[in-house]
Amino acid sequence: YNTFLLRSEEVYIDLLTDSGTSAMSDRQWSGMMLGDEAYAGSKNYYHLEEAVQKYYGYKYLVPTHQGRGAEHLISQVVIKKGDYIPGNMYFTTTRLHQELAGGTFVDVIIDEAHDTDNEHPFKGNVDIAKLDKLVAEVGAEHIPYVSIAGPVNMAGGQPMSMANVKECRQWCNKHGVKLMLDATRMVENAFFIQEREAGYQDKSCAEILREFCDFTDGAWMSSKKDHLVNIGGWLAVNDWDIFEAARNMVVVYEGLHTYGGMAGRDMEALAIGIQESVEDDHQRARIGQVRYLGELLTEYEIPIIQPVGGHAIFLNARKFFPHIPQKEFPAQTLAAQLYLDSGVRTMERGVVSAGRDPETGDHRYPKLELTRVTIPRRVYTQAHMDVVFEAIKAIYDDRENIRGLEMVYEPEYLRFF
Repeated sequence: YNTFLLRSEEVYIDLLTDSGTSAMSDRQWSGMMLGDEAYAGSKNYYHLEEAVQKYYGYKYLVPTHQGRGAEHLISQVVIKKGDYIPGNMYFTTTRLHQELAGGTFVDVIIDEAHDTDNEHPFKGNVDIAKLDKLVAEVGAEHIPYVSIAGPVNMAGGQPMSMANVKECRQWCNKHGVKLMLDATRMVENAFFIQEREAGYQDKSCAEILREFCDFTDGAWMSSKKDHLVNIGGWLAVNDWDIFEAARNMVVVYEGLHTYGGMAGRDMEALAIGIQESVEDDHQRARIGQVRYLGELLTEYEIPIIQPVGGHAIFLNARKFFPHIPQKEFPAQTLAAQLYLDSGVRTMERGVVSAGRDPETGDHRYPKLELTRVTIPRRVYTQAHMDVVFEAIKAIYDDRENIRGLEMVYEPEYLRFF
């Protein structure tokens, strides 16, 4: 009943995640043959550094084995015990690293993000009034940085606008606070800006990505998403002191500062993947496939988060199973039932992912109780999406006969895994 515990050979269509599951191109595979596996100073590191500087604009690069390695570094370097980190909705590993460093995450996303049917084009936006409220309560000296992401995973892959990141930059300048970006799917976010925000229709995804990043002080990256590789990530910043501290720490936890847990061949494939990820045609095809599945579900009136986001369809488990209370894990129930019926693997994004309050020990009950149907890049065809739609439809038609779940075991951290 936990889809993370299935063996891959037991799965028919694997839509658990888009993290590290995309198909690399012929150019990326060719790059894997050019790995310089020198322990220090690999030329592939410098190719990667050049690509990050060109497309993301940050001065200093610290490679890591994947995104959570970068989250750990920035949290340990910047956060002090008793700090508060506002962000546009939590992400599981990000919030845990912030908490382990002694901080407290505070959600400052706009209210529309919690409304699954709201058609706001940028439901990932930060509510500046919520930032003002937080700084009035705790003081700017206890806010090391504002943490933003786009598209926001836990909100259903919802993007953040360029106008909003400008507002965040102005707010941070006013209060002497840094603005840090989870850039994991920011190329997808650039596509939504190109499509939805006035003045950006004639700009490329690459140009929009660079403009967005230029408003921030640094970013962490899980390259297993946008960059089309099976492993890899990085932390990039403009502040020398943060870079120096992170570069020292990466040697302890990840690997030398010129490989950070990756092989040279991985860094080469990653550098090439950065270039491929910003191509407009690639993003149009990638997001188009997600929308294709979303339109099939919407036509049949199956409840999903609207508008359809970038990397996944998010089934609204509360509306899907109105008879199952949240304490019986409707989103986890839906993921389990979908696998049992069809062999299609998805994952839960609701009360199980939210975990427990560290002070009270009680379940956190998020407003959004979602089952994520995540589409890897360059892997499946439209025919696969037809099969997934038919599988979801079959469960929806039988939804009244399905019961909830009881939790019988959980680990201390990140129990949804």
